[in-house]
Parts: sequence; C-alpha cells; structure tokens
Amino acid sequence: THDDMMNITVIAESTPGPVAINCATFVGYKRAGLLGAALATLGVVLPSFIIIYLVSLFLNGLLEIKAVASAFRGIKLAVGVLIVQAAVNMIRKLKRDALAVVILVLSFAAMLLINIFALDFSSISLMLIAAAVSLAAYCVSLLKNRKEGEK
Repeated sequence: THDDMMNITVIAESTPGPVAINCATFVGYKRAGLLGAALATLGVVLPSFIIIYLVSLFLNGLLEIKAVASAFRGIKLAVGVLIVQAAVNMIRKLKRDALAVVILVLSFAAMLLINIFALDFSSISLMLIAAAVSLAAYCVSLLKNRKEGEK
C-alpha cells in the first residue's frame, strides 16, 4: 500500500546505510521475519559483491592493457575534478565569518601538509577536530549572548 511504501522509505532513509539495502531488509523482515531480512539483504548486496570480486580477480591483468590503464588514469582525473568542483560549491555556500574562513584555511593547509609529508593522520580526524572547534565557538557565543542579555 501507499502507507507501507511511505513507512519503508522513512525508515530506510532514517537508518544508516544505503537506502536500497535498508528497504530490502525492512521488506524482507515484514514478509518473513529475521530470515527474510537476511535473505533480502543478501539478495541486494550479493550481485554487486560478486561482480566486484570477479573484476578484482582480473584487474591486474586488465591494467596491463594500455587502453584500460589509460581509461583508469582518466577516471582518476575525472574523480579529482568532481571533488574539486564539490569543494568549490561548498566554499561558495560557506558563511563568510572569520571562524569559518580560518577553519577552512587551516584544514586545507593541514591536509596539504599531511599529503606532502605522507603523515599517518586521518582526514576524518581532521574533520572531527574542525567540528569540535566550531561547536566550542558556537557554545562560547551562546554563553556570551546569554550574559549580554542578562545585563
């Protein structure tokens, strides 16, 4: 029914992971319980896994073919361009306050130095540090505004 489809979509989008897998798991559970959920999830995941596994078996041999190796170099370049484009769009939408600009510049410099010197530091850790600094600054500004409001 329409209501069931809406419930499935809401649940699938609100739980971590790909929506297709979450939907399959939910439908499998509704139709056949825990076993149905497991089988439905496998039914969605297994075909992609098998294809990727088969490709990985022959990837080294494929990379020896000049046209395939050139295609992969082009794909790497295209992915790099897409990442830069996403970054530029995010920077355009960035709120132009001093803290945001400082975090942007420092994060960029840190990632550049991490790459140049091949340091073992996760970009996720860097994002968490930036989030913590932003959250701390936000909390300080709230406290400051609250104190000014009391005066």
